[in-house]
Amino acid sequence: MVVVSGGLLANAYAADLGNLSANQYDPNSTSNPYGAGSQYNPNSVNNPYGQYGSQYSNTSANNPYATNAPKLYDANGNFRGNLSANQYDPNSISNPYGRYGSQYSPDSVNNPYGAGSQYKPDSPNNPYGTGWKIKGQ
Repeated sequence: MVVVSGGLLANAYAADLGNLSANQYDPNSTSNPYGAGSQYNPNSVNNPYGQYGSQYSNTSANNPYATNAPKLYDANGNFRGNLSANQYDPNSISNPYGRYGSQYSPDSVNNPYGAGSQYKPDSPNNPYGTGWKIKGQ
C-alpha cells in the first residue's frame, strides 16, 4: 500500500492476470482452460462475466471500446502494448497500424518475424514458451 495525497491508500501493484501465451500446459497461461485461462477464474481475460473478460467492462481485453485494458510486459519488464480489442487504441495489439499491433512492427505480437515469432522463448505465440505477463488495473 502507498499513501497518496489526501491520506488515501492506493494499491501500488497491478493485478496479475496470468500470461498471454499459446502454452496450454502452463498454469499461468491464458490458453490453459484449467489455469489462468479458465472461464470461471474471476480475473481471467477469458471470463465473459469478469471485469477483465466482459465485453462491457472498460478494463476488459474483450471490449472493443475499452480505454483501460490490461497491459502486457515481456520477461524483462518491457511494455509490449495493451491486451485490447480496441482497434483505435494506439497501444493496442489489435490496432493494425500501431506499434504493438502492426504485422510489420518488430515490437508487435502480430509480427511472425519479430516479437511474435513462435521461436522466441517468451513470445506469446510459442506453444512451449512463457509468453508475456498480463497486468490489470
